[in-house]
Amino acid sequence: MSRIEAPRDEDSGDVTGGVPGLPPHPHHPPHAELIERLRDGLPAEAVLIDPDVTAAYANDMASFCPAGAPAAVVLPRTVEQVQHVMRTATALRVPVVPQGARTGLSGGANATDGCIALSLTKMDRILEISPVDRIAVVEPGVVNAVLSRAVGEYGLAYPPDPSSWETCTIGGNIGTASGGLCCVKYGVTAEYVLGLDVVLADGRLLSTGRRTAKGVAGYDLTRLFVGSEGSLGVVVGATLALKPRPPRQLVLAAEFASAAAACDAVCRIMAGGHVPSLLELMDRTTVKAVNDLTRMGLPESTEALLLAAFDTPDAATDLAAVGALCEAAGATQVVPAEDSAESELLLQARRSALVALEAVKGTTMIDDVCVPRSRLGGLLEGVERIADKHRLTIGVCAHAGDGNTHPTVCFDAADPDESARARASFDEIMALGLDLGGTITGEHGVGVLKKEWLARELGAVGVEMQRRIKEVFDPLGLLNPGKLF
Repeated sequence: MSRIEAPRDEDSGDVTGGVPGLPPHPHHPPHAELIERLRDGLPAEAVLIDPDVTAAYANDMASFCPAGAPAAVVLPRTVEQVQHVMRTATALRVPVVPQGARTGLSGGANATDGCIALSLTKMDRILEISPVDRIAVVEPGVVNAVLSRAVGEYGLAYPPDPSSWETCTIGGNIGTASGGLCCVKYGVTAEYVLGLDVVLADGRLLSTGRRTAKGVAGYDLTRLFVGSEGSLGVVVGATLALKPRPPRQLVLAAEFASAAAACDAVCRIMAGGHVPSLLELMDRTTVKAVNDLTRMGLPESTEALLLAAFDTPDAATDLAAVGALCEAAGATQVVPAEDSAESELLLQARRSALVALEAVKGTTMIDDVCVPRSRLGGLLEGVERIADKHRLTIGVCAHAGDGNTHPTVCFDAADPDESARARASFDEIMALGLDLGGTITGEHGVGVLKKEWLARELGAVGVEMQRRIKEVFDPLGLLNPGKLF
């Protein structure tokens, strides 16, 4: 995320648009009172108003998601500064869009016209690491990989590892309840958030959860905030559970002549009681894209490449057992990595998948459909039919161990017809996921991109109850408006 800062410039406050609920002052440019009030409690360099700078904070990495022009971008460094921002926003009825590194893929961090884009990236301190309690206390702007390396020095691990782990922030991970490659064994972000400090819409500070290994006092408000996409409050601190650092994992690569055979192998592995630390799938389109981008030399003759890993003390034995199951499912070749370096190379190939697919046509729409593992084959076969129907390149990479697929539609954004076909195919994939008993998002969130689909998945009563919860925490509707519902 950009870290550009601008000096205070009273003449640069002429941003188009007005503050909701506040008529423009007759002798000041629009937003002048907002900027003045923000600067009353913030360093001048923390309030950015140059339109050329604020435009860089208007959207995340999703396609087909509208974004407005922020009135200001604010980069606080303290909880008190965030409270000042929210009190100002409430007083002037100005919407606030909390942001992390903006690596999201659903438009959840996209600005609305006249909003305060509240970037938490400068709140990036690791406040505590406790090997005894196995917790870390962090600010929201801490980058996932930075935390992982820091706790690793204590022989600990923070397992959630989204593909963007080198750039995404813990606050953003909490906002979308992110997953990652290791979810199949270690679970997702929600399972590691023990407690939160949250600034509410009116500026009050709420602390939820605990530091203890167990605790059931009252409603679980911590889980309520995880995955809420900044619509209920602004996370300013998190207490996270840690695990002992596991042994280095070894990876196995299995080639299949069909996606159906690869999905059969996944079912056999899970039904056999195995607990891989990673179980990932890439289809032929994805393998070719990764090769074109990285020159890694992955086998393009395969229709599906399955990667399985174990971080157990006897990983080689576990890999051999899984390799046998892959062969029973019809694998044409099974190749276990010889060492951790070769294993890491295979994992890097998987982590490169989404970037590689983007390079195919320049623009992608990345779906996030999660289905029961037993229906994974049906999802992949359906995506292939949809790609043929719309004459599009759609690559699929998947966290196969938990059924979370990422069908990625590659298209030319400058071609209106191809763009329309891309959007139609995206919607058909989500409908397919629901038909197979799945969900529209396993880890990317709803944001703007999937609002109408959330209503289809939850139903009228479900949406009504979620709206009521939103009203309790944010009665004026100022926090990340236009997202989710």
